[in-house]
Amino acid sequence: MNKETLSTIAKRTGYSVTTVSRVISGNAASHRIPENTAKAIMDEVKRCNYTPSAIAKSLRTSKSGTIGLILPSVANPYFAEIAGAVIAEAKAKGYFTIVLDTMEQKKNMEECARILYGRQVEGMIVIPSGDDPSLLERLDSHLPIVLMDRSYDYSTLSYVTTNNYEGGLMGTRLLIKSGHTRIACIQGEKEMPVSERVKGYRDAMREAGLEENISISGNEFSAHCGYLETALLLSSEDRPTAIFALSSTILLGAMKAIKEHQLMIPDDIALLSFDDNLYMDYTTPVITRIRQPLEDMAKLAVKILFGRIENTLTASSQLRLSPSLITGESHKTCHSPTEPSVLQGN
Repeated sequence: MNKETLSTIAKRTGYSVTTVSRVISGNAASHRIPENTAKAIMDEVKRCNYTPSAIAKSLRTSKSGTIGLILPSVANPYFAEIAGAVIAEAKAKGYFTIVLDTMEQKKNMEECARILYGRQVEGMIVIPSGDDPSLLERLDSHLPIVLMDRSYDYSTLSYVTTNNYEGGLMGTRLLIKSGHTRIACIQGEKEMPVSERVKGYRDAMREAGLEENISISGNEFSAHCGYLETALLLSSEDRPTAIFALSSTILLGAMKAIKEHQLMIPDDIALLSFDDNLYMDYTTPVITRIRQPLEDMAKLAVKILFGRIENTLTASSQLRLSPSLITGESHKTCHSPTEPSVLQGN
């Protein structure tokens, strides 16, 4: 089947390509094209299911109707939720979103940014990997870029993130208030925002006089990391009474290891998550967690991006939103740690 074009429609209706183009683009009235002419053309458009070329339209208008979204991992439920929120916000503005996955690699992030720039997206929302913003800063001079969830120190790029330091402080203080003194922290990649969460954990432990009990391990946002690090912690002679998992995926791995060690939450060990997820309301016990304002972050990131696209916003916007605490049962004070002999059989 031959592809329908402005020329084929013009040939069948008997009108010029220019007239057909003006009618299809909604400019019939401004060019004083008679209503019967416009109707005849649109009837033919509907009959043959003509779809305008997005590429051709972007060349004419210098607008592609698309934005780019760069994520560290679409397999991570947290980033998938961010993608859903951004896509919905962009769709409400009549834009489509191209989503690319960097697999948490800086070189992949830069390649994705170049690909999107070549595809003529009108702007990008980026959850960055690595600690070098130079490429994104160069691209930002050609098209708007807004960082989300993570940011760079000393960069002029716009961003919307959670106050991760506040969240780390809040979670650790809750565990200390609940009677815990041996609190282990399992982190992900050792960059922003994790470094801020860890700093909050460290400062809360220090202000409580528990500096000697500081325990930080882990190197990626994955259930595998949470599982391995928790298994090691539980097998130690001086195991913690509480674990602060710095992501929901790390939490899942920690829960598996705790179950395999035949321990109960929170009777034998307490558990706290940085990040929220629906499944945490359906666990036994309900998980206590630090919730990031994900929907608000997505709305603000898209608002800033389109402010730049539409030239209604010229200055850089850098926002950190406060997290909130969702209190479950998993953080409660545990009994005295069970002797290591009980942990056999793992």
